[in-house]
Amino acid sequence: MTAPDLPGTDEQVLLVGLGNPGPRYAANRHNVGFMVLDELAARVGGKFKAHKGGAEVLEGRLAGRRVVLAKPRSFMNLSGGPVAGTAKFYKIGPEGVVVVHDELDVPFGGLKLKLGGGDNGHNGLRSITKSLGTREYYRVRFGIGRPPGRMDPADFVLKDFSTVERKELPFEVDRCADAVEALLGKGLTAAQNAFHAG
Repeated sequence: MTAPDLPGTDEQVLLVGLGNPGPRYAANRHNVGFMVLDELAARVGGKFKAHKGGAEVLEGRLAGRRVVLAKPRSFMNLSGGPVAGTAKFYKIGPEGVVVVHDELDVPFGGLKLKLGGGDNGHNGLRSITKSLGTREYYRVRFGIGRPPGRMDPADFVLKDFSTVERKELPFEVDRCADAVEALLGKGLTAAQNAFHAG
C-alpha cells in the first residue's frame, strides 16, 4: 500500500516549524522546528513577516511547490491556534499541513516522516491536533534523544543542545530541510525511504 501524498502541485502547502518565541529559547532542543524553518527560508530566499494568523510567515516556492512557511508566535503549548489560523487564511486543509518538530523517541539527528498518529506527549502537536480537529497532517520528526538519567523530559527539551550535538546540528538541520523538500517533491514514501535509515 502506498502512503497518501500531499495535495496536487498547484495547491499551496503549509510548512510549520515548532518552537518557543524569543531569544531565551532560540537554541533549545524544543526549537529545532524553528531552526529547520529558518534553513528552508534561506532556501526560499526571503524573510519572515508577522501575519494576522498568529505566526511569522514567508511565501515562496520549494521543490516546485508553492509553500507558506510559518513559525507560530505563541508558546509551544498553544501552537494550534496560529497553525489553524494561518491554514484557514491561506485555505489550506490539514492534508496540506507539514509540521516539523522535536522528537524524544528518535535518537539525536534521526529523522522520521509520517502522516497522522498520536502526539506522543508533545504539547505542540496536541494543540495543533485539537485546533485542526484531526490528526491527519504530516509530521517531520527531528530526533533529540531521551534525557540523561532521571532528568524530566520537560526540562530536557528546554535546554540547549550539548557541545557535541552543536557540532553536528547544522548538518542535521540541513538534512531535515532536505527531507522536507523530498516530501514536497517526491511524496511521503520516497522521503521515508531516503531519510529513515541512519
